[in-house]
Amino acid sequence: MALVMNLLSLLFSGVLVHSGQSTIPLKSFKIGENVTYDCIDIYMQSGLGHPLLKYHRIQMKPSVPRTQLKSPTGINKVQKQKIPCPDGTIPVWRNTKEFTTNAQVLGENHVPFLSPDSPGTHLAGVRSQNGPYRGVEAWFKMFKLDIAQDQVSYGHIYIGSGSNNEVNFISAGWMINPSFFGDGRTWTYGFWKGKDGKGCYNTACSGFVQVSQTVPIVQPIDFPPDRSLWLHYFIHQDTNTGNWWLTELGSGEPNVDIGYWPKELFNLLDNGANIVGAGGVVQASRSGSSPEMGNGQFPNADHPKDSGIFTNIEVLDSNYVQHKMNYFPTEVVLDSPKCYGLTIGKKFIFKPNKLGYYINYGGPGGTSCGV
Repeated sequence: MALVMNLLSLLFSGVLVHSGQSTIPLKSFKIGENVTYDCIDIYMQSGLGHPLLKYHRIQMKPSVPRTQLKSPTGINKVQKQKIPCPDGTIPVWRNTKEFTTNAQVLGENHVPFLSPDSPGTHLAGVRSQNGPYRGVEAWFKMFKLDIAQDQVSYGHIYIGSGSNNEVNFISAGWMINPSFFGDGRTWTYGFWKGKDGKGCYNTACSGFVQVSQTVPIVQPIDFPPDRSLWLHYFIHQDTNTGNWWLTELGSGEPNVDIGYWPKELFNLLDNGANIVGAGGVVQASRSGSSPEMGNGQFPNADHPKDSGIFTNIEVLDSNYVQHKMNYFPTEVVLDSPKCYGLTIGKKFIFKPNKLGYYINYGGPGGTSCGV
């Protein structure tokens, strides 16, 4: 239990890397207000500047590609705006020095997110902690919410391991965090924390290695009117290199291997992760008001797609065999039932189960959600 509590008290063929080349972008694309992507030489991206990656060789794709799957019926998968970077370059969100410094500080002093001892943080999700596990994947809905400048709301899948007071952790999903991103939009994101408590978001500082030429790890999402959109993410350990990949699995289109967190960043994830999970998390404002989670509605077991949802949650075991998450001992994590809810998906008689192992979660938040 101590290991789990330490872990959950976190969050919020190769080519030799060359040095000495110019980091001037070969091309830049402005896709919206205050959002510009620079096309940087893949070998000169900031992710490779981490001192632990001095001799790292870039892995261009996972050793074993994931099979492309059809999406569950009725799912509208997000169509991200692709950044058409030239060959040999990758898209990197342009940040100010101040933003990069803030990202480093937040990464090292990350707001605890899955701990009942974390003031103002609330969660609703499921987790399995009898690893080792080699990966986790899920379909999950993204939402557009109206939250305060100092509130945070997000949904994610994650893997991690802990020992004594040390924790290694990786998560990816969608997030609304106005004070961090500079606006109230929904963004995709990735986060890691590794050796010596170091960590970071996205590509704001060194660590994550972006590989996709067109799909960045961090990107604002434009929602069609009155529509929600879905992500299908897969965090998985490479069978040969031990690196931890983030893949966006396709639905009617090819999978996108966005990039990876090199194994050198971690000291507790060499042989898999001890814990995997999925769910929603919020951080209250300084005044004590908690934001909406999911789509702001309590779960309705009879209408699973009308609230926040993770479907087809699956886990890779220590031998890279894929199972539904409930194949393993799985527990519910819900710390504020007055403001948020969670239900495990049920089977409907005479209806095929296209959702696999799924959960509904979310709620309206408020000022009486506890600490």
